[in-house]
Amino acid sequence: MNTAFRLALVVFGLTAIVVPSLADEKKHADLPVILEEDFENGADRWEPTDPKAWTVKKLEQGAVYSQHEKRSKYEPPFRSPFNIALLKDVVVSDCVLEAKVRSTHPDYGHRDVVLVFGYQDPAHFYYVHLGKQADDHANQIFIVNEAPRTKISLTSTSGTNWDDAWHHVKVVRRVADGSIEIFFDDMEKPVMTARDKAFTWGRVGIGTFDDTSEWDHVKVSGIKAEKR
Repeated sequence: MNTAFRLALVVFGLTAIVVPSLADEKKHADLPVILEEDFENGADRWEPTDPKAWTVKKLEQGAVYSQHEKRSKYEPPFRSPFNIALLKDVVVSDCVLEAKVRSTHPDYGHRDVVLVFGYQDPAHFYYVHLGKQADDHANQIFIVNEAPRTKISLTSTSGTNWDDAWHHVKVVRRVADGSIEIFFDDMEKPVMTARDKAFTWGRVGIGTFDDTSEWDHVKVSGIKAEKR
């Protein structure tokens, strides 16, 4: 928005049009930090669905958490991601989960990474699938609720432009209104949104549906909750 247009809004008393973006920016930063993880001391705080599919790997930039098996030996009870590492012993309601991630799979239409939140057990959780090309089963926000994953996205994009570079990803979850916002590189404008109140607490995690990936600088902010 250019300066002249902002001034025009002020003159005509329409500043409320600008306020929501400022409020959205603030709400991403008002939750206490629970964990910041760079994997330099290992990955003992994480619980993979298949430990053999994950390892701490040393790169020039430092340690990363490498999910190196395309299809792990984990078999979920319902159609949902096969490659997940969950943060141990932390349950949250409102939360912000963000990380640096690199897709390490050769390029194809469903090249992906996923972020998991509201995880109560293998049959009850949310996840976002950031996939190369969008369809009803890719590049959407999903719920797993005693059934195969179901799309709940209200908005999305035509796809997530994966390459071999590192990218910044973030999930913002608010349980009071059920809001879910997903960010990719641009931390001001969400690439996906949803609204659902089925799960108001749970664990968080990282991974892929059935690809490979490397993770670094994971940060979790939120309100700690009790399992119910």
